[in-house]
Amino acid sequence: MLIGINPLLSGELLKLLDEMGHGDELFLVDRNYPAAASGRPVVRLGPASVTDAAAAILSVFPLDRYVDRPLERMVVDDDPAILGPSQAQVLAVARAGWPELEFGIVPRLDFYHRAQYAYAVVHTLDARPYGCFILRKGVVND
Repeated sequence: MLIGINPLLSGELLKLLDEMGHGDELFLVDRNYPAAASGRPVVRLGPASVTDAAAAILSVFPLDRYVDRPLERMVVDDDPAILGPSQAQVLAVARAGWPELEFGIVPRLDFYHRAQYAYAVVHTLDARPYGCFILRKGVVND
């Protein structure tokens, strides 16, 4: 038991986040995403929403300030202008720490391809569609 650590951050997930280096990518995905197909390590968070998972992860995870879009989302129905409900919520959570943040938008098939190079995949059972994100790890400057 730890004080001040979100309970979604299991020892396994905290270890993984700590081991990641600058520029490594973490995939945060919903229940429909084929998490194991990437061949990368998968941490399963069960019934947590991607919004709750993002809030927990971003409480300890620095986003990369050296790239324009350290937070990316899967495109909805091949239309970059559409912002799904879970996507809007994750962006709001991320903007609490990075107010100017905007999403990078990744086509669905490119998202699947990039997952093969991810550091790891965090899988939730969130039922909302298009709850798939890429978080690029930054550095800790203090």
